[in-house]
Amino acid sequence: MTDPIHIVGAGLAGSEAAWQAAQAGAKVVIHEMRPQKMTEAHKTGDCAELVCSNSFRSDDKENNAVGLLHEEMRRADSLIMKCADANQVPAGGALAVDREAFSSAVTNTLKAHPNISFVLGEIAGLPPADWANVVVATGPLTTPALASAIREVTGEDALAFFDAIAPIVYKDSIDFSVAWMQSRYNKSGPGGDGADYINCPMDKDQYAVFYAALMAGEKTEFKEWEKSTPYFEACLPVEVMAERGVDTLRYGPMKPVGLDDPRTGRWPYAVVQLRQDNALGSLWNMVGFQTKLKHGSQVDVFRLIPGLEKAEFARLGGIHRNTFLNSPKLLDGSLRLKARPALRFAGQMTGVEGYLESAAVGLLAGRFAAGDALGGSAVPPPWTTALGALLHHITAGHLSGGRQSFQPMNVNFGLFPEITEPRTDAGGRPIKGKDRGRERKRALSRRALADLNQWLKNARQAAE
Repeated sequence: MTDPIHIVGAGLAGSEAAWQAAQAGAKVVIHEMRPQKMTEAHKTGDCAELVCSNSFRSDDKENNAVGLLHEEMRRADSLIMKCADANQVPAGGALAVDREAFSSAVTNTLKAHPNISFVLGEIAGLPPADWANVVVATGPLTTPALASAIREVTGEDALAFFDAIAPIVYKDSIDFSVAWMQSRYNKSGPGGDGADYINCPMDKDQYAVFYAALMAGEKTEFKEWEKSTPYFEACLPVEVMAERGVDTLRYGPMKPVGLDDPRTGRWPYAVVQLRQDNALGSLWNMVGFQTKLKHGSQVDVFRLIPGLEKAEFARLGGIHRNTFLNSPKLLDGSLRLKARPALRFAGQMTGVEGYLESAAVGLLAGRFAAGDALGGSAVPPPWTTALGALLHHITAGHLSGGRQSFQPMNVNFGLFPEITEPRTDAGGRPIKGKDRGRERKRALSRRALADLNQWLKNARQAAE
């Protein structure tokens, strides 16, 4: 009997890694400290708990690298995608989920798998030396004991950044004489109908009042050791964005384009959007409003938003510190720690950002670990795929003169190898202007899915 694969952490990456390895036929032990010991952000002991947004972002597999990653993971039998698809809520062109139902589905599926067992309790330090096949997927909130042990064995300081959480509002406290339902440009997505967001409009004077209050709001004070920690650019607190200029929010999360206020028939000066957060439709997430404002200031400032004057909050925003490895220097091409190859890393710790990106690295780590456990080998996906582009980013990029220049990254087409841009469309007509960019993305997506299919076929044949 082969030694089991030990998965440390049952977040999105750990859950996906466990599923992939178990489905391949390996025995898996999941080690999770929750609910015995909680993190700063988690509220439950469920696997794959979503602590920030409930959105997995765009589901457009032809024109968006995130949507392409969704499709690749579906084809690779992703548990996270199965449970997301089964528990989706309307969100325009995005894939969003009922967070509690989603996490419950992941938990129940893993616990029912005959190859998976659970051990509750913290791994306070490096796993035991006799664990020959380990995936560390403890996420951005890795405990100080384990983080310290990782730094000791690698000789590297883990990089760090802050991540912030947006407030959630009860729908029945929103004033719909002001707010209205509409997706941007009436675009519908998975489970949606083109009216998937709640929109709260502002005119110029209302925006000025809101902006001034936001800038004056009382913020969370950082400890001395936290003050030099940078933010991740894709998840900036709303007030940090606002500090960059009075119109920054109007070109960011509060952009009004494609949204017609039914009272005027025109786009408002600015708009706050809320996205459905649970299947009942009773909870709605303030899109892009992650914040480090103190709770009292959040209530005061956000109730200045038209339509939210009497808002009741199911959860207020917050902020926490994330850590990640200098992966290109520390990890090999199959995510093993060079200094101790029995340890693999997965998820946000490796320097990817986003729920699906974290789960995607878990998918790869689980397949790699299963290959080792079952006496074979798992070939990495081609760089031309979204999965391969992420793997290449975290294992082969961003080394400069021996110094760290590696930063967290969402999946994007800039991580893919170049492709010869199509010059004509299917009808032989020249492609011009913005259409060239769209056709390039579609060409990258077509190549990715073709190469992914061949990779999956080869993997199945090797396992037979």
